[in-house]
Amino acid sequence: MIKRCALLLCSMTMLFAAESRRSDLFQSGTGGYALYRIPGIVVTAKGTLLAYAEARKSDRGDWGPIDIVLRRSTDGGATWSAAKVIAKVEGEHRKNPVALAQSLANPSDVTYNNPVAIADRKTGAVHFLFCQEYMRAFYMRSDDDGQSFGKPVEITATFDRFRPEYNWKVLATGPGHGIQLSGGRLLVPVWLSTGTGGHAHRPSVTSTIYSDDAGRSWQRGAIAVPDTPEWVFPNETAAAELSDGRVLLNVRTESKGNRRLLTTSGDGATGWSAPQFHENLLEPICFGSMATLAVDGKSRLLFSNPDNLEKTGGVAEPGKNRDRKNLAIQVSYDDARTWMVKKVIEPGWAGYSDLATDAKGWIYCFFERGGIGDNHFKTAALTLVRMDVEWLTDGKDSLKRK
Repeated sequence: MIKRCALLLCSMTMLFAAESRRSDLFQSGTGGYALYRIPGIVVTAKGTLLAYAEARKSDRGDWGPIDIVLRRSTDGGATWSAAKVIAKVEGEHRKNPVALAQSLANPSDVTYNNPVAIADRKTGAVHFLFCQEYMRAFYMRSDDDGQSFGKPVEITATFDRFRPEYNWKVLATGPGHGIQLSGGRLLVPVWLSTGTGGHAHRPSVTSTIYSDDAGRSWQRGAIAVPDTPEWVFPNETAAAELSDGRVLLNVRTESKGNRRLLTTSGDGATGWSAPQFHENLLEPICFGSMATLAVDGKSRLLFSNPDNLEKTGGVAEPGKNRDRKNLAIQVSYDDARTWMVKKVIEPGWAGYSDLATDAKGWIYCFFERGGIGDNHFKTAALTLVRMDVEWLTDGKDSLKRK
């Protein structure tokens, strides 16, 4: 009897230590919105989950009428608050001329886009950035764990400082989440475009903006990845702080090799290394995310994106879009030099994703799942998966739990 109980206890312990759980947080066609896209997630200093996204009133795409919505969970994702619109700019609204020139938008539509949050570990605040019409950028702050946010403050002037070097007509933060460096610096990847190419998002370059005074002011970084024949249209980018304090950017491009592009900087703003493609990080041309897990003194870098280069019903051409499916999370134990673990969490249609971790060692992946009909750009739902490292690595890695 004692032996049987011991075996049962051991089995229960193993089950607890290898777990995943998923739930749909936003379902397209509900709440007055045709689509929900561009997911982001952070864990606050108090352990609250904040999941946010673009709520699209039509399926016109990136330039249609869009709100930014947010939900909160204080119990690790078991229950959630109702969705709430959190970004609203008072005053006159004007569409971006480059979108109108390409007939991508209606003049009367108001587009809020590219939400990015940063959970401040030092002050407990939540910093939140977003854009309007891809030509104005705003910052707002929450001091009550994401329950409310202050009035948006325009920070477009930070982006204007890029103009002598790159005369942009389109700006975008993130998307996904920004990071706080160990020294306290707040850092957000950004991309800029002249808006003359396809979808008024091309050509483009990648950089960062940062704040050293808890969000009161923002500065521009150096252009990390320019647009070249080799590095084609660098745009949506994820950032992470490596174990030695360097900042890594993991960049989406439309380059012919269909691989992710990596570059590092000592401070996240200047001195970027020569960008290098990583052979093991496939690029179907879709946003991907990074997060770190180091709750037990062991450094783990996580990366998520659709791990696929197939194209249904067509020829897979170099530098062109591939199917957004087979969403996988990869793990590196040596600061992105090698990726020893890969786990598929959604083999079907899956697009943008964002990663977060908490102090208990839970890993969260918030992603675009499914398609409406056969169109994987019209996301059926935004889904959250909570997992532990034991489940993610099939037991090859485990946390040192007290």
